[in-house]
Amino acid sequence: MIKIAPSLLAADYLRIGDEIRRMAGAGADYLHYDVMDGSFVPNISFGQDLAKRAATCGLPVDAHLMIVNPEKYVDAFAEAGCKIITVHAEATNHLHRALQQIRAAGCLAGVALNPATSPECLRYVLGDFDLALVMTVNPGFGGQKLIPGCVKKITEIRRMLDGAGCDAIIEVDGGVNTDTAPMLMKAGATMLVAGSALYGAPDAKAFIDTIRRQSDDMLH
Repeated sequence: MIKIAPSLLAADYLRIGDEIRRMAGAGADYLHYDVMDGSFVPNISFGQDLAKRAATCGLPVDAHLMIVNPEKYVDAFAEAGCKIITVHAEATNHLHRALQQIRAAGCLAGVALNPATSPECLRYVLGDFDLALVMTVNPGFGGQKLIPGCVKKITEIRRMLDGAGCDAIIEVDGGVNTDTAPMLMKAGATMLVAGSALYGAPDAKAFIDTIRRQSDDMLH
């Protein structure tokens, strides 16, 4: 079953608690929590204090650390209650060590790849991560259109994981909506981050239900 993770970046910041509860009521599985430092990406977003509050609002927090030297903050986000912590392969000098640190903190460990990053870097940490996050837009801002060339990367990662007998989640972030979701799921995605398209939908539950039906249709 496909997992849906609404991105907090697209929420109404004046009503964050209500927005998280709305997404939980609509059937979402996780809250995607983008952490930006203004250095690794050209934007600044949320810190661990808000993550701690978000973790009490009804959805497990999937923290995406778009920051340099993420290992400095892993323990803080784990202590804030995050269930998944994902670091960028491009942002740390010691990816294997960072993944070990995340697992040691009691969280699922994720590796994120920017659009121009080869999936080959995952080959050397197979078995050390629980989630591979494929960015289908350049990170830093919401509301961007999906970069079509990134879709084949999902297929390559799916093939790599299956070949190694690895059951890690393949998460996709960027340009996800009811039109692009079938293509992403067909390529091998098992978790989708939805931002502006989901929060801006007239009915969030109907949006999520549509993607779940699309997933079911592929299985039958």
